Amino acid sequence: MEIEIVTTTDKNIGKIKVTDASQISDIKKSISKVKSALYPDRQSIRLEARGKSLKDTDKVKDLGLKNGSKLYVKDLGPQIGWSTVFMAEYAGPLFVYLLFYARPSLFYGATANQKMSQVAEVAAYCWSFHYTKRVLETLFVHRFSHNTMPIMNLFKNCTYYWGFTAFVSYFVNHPLYTPPCTIQFYIGLGTFIFCELGNLSIHIALRNLRPPGTKVRRIPVPTTNPFTLLFNFVSCPNYTYEVGSWIGFTIMTSSFSAGLFTFAGFYQMAVWALGKHRNYKKEFSDYPKCRKSIIPFLL
Repeated sequence: MEIEIVTTTDKNIGKIKVTDASQISDIKKSISKVKSALYPDRQSIRLEARGKSLKDTDKVKDLGLKNGSKLYVKDLGPQIGWSTVFMAEYAGPLFVYLLFYARPSLFYGATANQKMSQVAEVAAYCWSFHYTKRVLETLFVHRFSHNTMPIMNLFKNCTYYWGFTAFVSYFVNHPLYTPPCTIQFYIGLGTFIFCELGNLSIHIALRNLRPPGTKVRRIPVPTTNPFTLLFNFVSCPNYTYEVGSWIGFTIMTSSFSAGLFTFAGFYQMAVWALGKHRNYKKEFSDYPKCRKSIIPFLL
């Protein structure tokens, strides 16, 4: 059978041949042969111009398509690999933070000769540990459900991470920085370390949930690792632990700029967590009803 392909602005692209067993992924490949600029990762296929994107695994037969039916394709714009974006947005903060830490004379002038506090030293180690962990997770742990994202996300994400890094680092490494008391420092440091281990544990559990080379989705559940028990209470414990890490960092440094970074991060992760929580409930009829999205019992 033949299906007509048009853009979401109702411009005709052409007709392609399909069978009942053809998947949306096959249709994307056929479209790219007709219009090479629309490579598969750049396409969003829909039944209606303003409808939702169809999954790559959706079949022509299941969608009720017949000879002469119409499908809409939206151009998502130039794409870039998820791992490339993550590497850029996570490697950048390492370089930017350590630039303020290792070369204070570039930013603080004559006052840079003052001895740096122990808190500022440990903060640099914690910041470096977190983003080194994220780089290594990108390389060896994460399994992405999508191959690419719009290239503009690279600039948006790097601006956010690199900019906030400079903001936090400037004040924590400042020669006039006043560290908190010892008890507050150790409470914050302990919280940071605990949550970093929890975050890593959740990422490993999520990795093991998806077989290599697939896009299989399953309900996340606790493993033998005690850090994963948080799955009993929230859908996205990786975000819960990450927010906890930055709360610990803020307590440890007693820095307003770190607190602002934590708040901004929590807001964005809460938006993501709410979205994923809704998707879990829609996809799995037996999804645990007692779970919240990111904050146990509350949100």
